[in-house]
Amino acid sequence: MKIRKPKLSDGRRIWRLVRDSGVLDINSAYCYLLQCRDYADTAAVAEDADGLAGFVTGYRPPERPDVWFVWQIGVAPRARGQGLAKRLLRDVLTRHDDLRHVEATIEPGNQASRALFASLANELSAPMLESDGFEAHHFPDGHEPEPRIHIGPFSPPYRERPLGGPVLNRLSEVRQ
Repeated sequence: MKIRKPKLSDGRRIWRLVRDSGVLDINSAYCYLLQCRDYADTAAVAEDADGLAGFVTGYRPPERPDVWFVWQIGVAPRARGQGLAKRLLRDVLTRHDDLRHVEATIEPGNQASRALFASLANELSAPMLESDGFEAHHFPDGHEPEPRIHIGPFSPPYRERPLGGPVLNRLSEVRQ
């Protein structure tokens, strides 16, 4: 599995993955093209032998440059259950030494995303708070509200922890 910054040509592939997921909110193809071109520094794609396996898109709000707002994250069915979503988040975090907060909006029923961000907060040793985000009436017909999830502050620079956790990693360092 290779994780990298997206290129313009990834926009249509991301759009297809979202469309085919049947569960993610689909944005216009133009939106994904812009995210891949103009926000590649705050996005990542994962590829395997079968093509696009997952993606994360986001941006840094101009008035809060130490925040990374995660716009959307998706993983192809064949790549689910392997920790890819977390690896995509880590990839972006490792590229930015000045980030202190991560935010997203998540529907109350999206337990997988809630668990992902709770796990990230734990890994970052940072609090995770929920506050008002977007109410149902802000959206067109029939969309659930999306409360805002805020993780942080955390201490930068974030560096991906090797698999095994801090105790196992320290033990492996002692053995060397």
